[in-house]
Amino acid sequence: MMSLLRLMSRSPLWLLHGLGALIGWLTWWASPTYRQRFRANVRTAGLAWPQARPAIAHAGRMLAELPWMWLRPKDQPLGPRVRWEDEGLVDAALAQGRGLVLLTPHLGCFEVTAQAYAETFGARAPITVLFRPARKAWMRSLVDGSRERPGLATAPANLAGVRQMLRALRQGQAIGLLPDQVPPEGLGVWAPFFGQPAYTMTLAAKLSQQSGAPILLIWGERLPHGRGYVVRVRPGPQVPADSTPESAATLINQAMEELIRLSPQQYLWGYHRYKNPRGLDLGQGAGAAERREP
Repeated sequence: MMSLLRLMSRSPLWLLHGLGALIGWLTWWASPTYRQRFRANVRTAGLAWPQARPAIAHAGRMLAELPWMWLRPKDQPLGPRVRWEDEGLVDAALAQGRGLVLLTPHLGCFEVTAQAYAETFGARAPITVLFRPARKAWMRSLVDGSRERPGLATAPANLAGVRQMLRALRQGQAIGLLPDQVPPEGLGVWAPFFGQPAYTMTLAAKLSQQSGAPILLIWGERLPHGRGYVVRVRPGPQVPADSTPESAATLINQAMEELIRLSPQQYLWGYHRYKNPRGLDLGQGAGAAERREP
């Protein structure tokens, strides 16, 4: 397996993305459960099917590009494969000296955003990204080391990782999270996401409130034919210090919805966003019965 991944890491992006599109469609046709969830999530968002259909191929491209993202030599920069849009927002936020919280949904290539930030701003203010350790040992050893690059550190999704991220903010550094990822039980609240109750992390808002760090939205748009990526930055929500966890989570979910509507063809619609958190043995997430396919 490692030999295959290393071979893929040396392949051009256009080839990986072409292979990934095929993987995406094979997965679609092979899994009725995946198709059901994908279509249900698109309907919940109120989108027309043609808007989301290209996301089938993009889900495969996301998988196929990971070896290139993770195993590319650490001294090989992204360089001209990435261009920025509105990176001045990052510069202005860092100038405040209170750290920076960068949020991105499962949209486009979220691996590229952290690497692009590290190459552009890491010498000034390194970034620490939160990640969930892989369950399989061989994958854990691969991912844990490969994600760290100059100006880029990783923090596990546990108490030690939370403390690591808070320290980074207090040192004026940046942190990165995927706030539409379902957190473990006790680390989130139920808040609407496209009008449907979804268990939503409270960590992003809490870190901003405790440190005073501003929030920005960031995502990496995948360009056609393997031409690279555009890292797009948008102003983030302002979470009042006295916000309840539910109201803060709702604000962040609304911001994620706005980003997703900008490019629904690159969102990971097959992600089980409305599931119950780990540790709750209830079978179905809140409101799941209403979303079930006939």
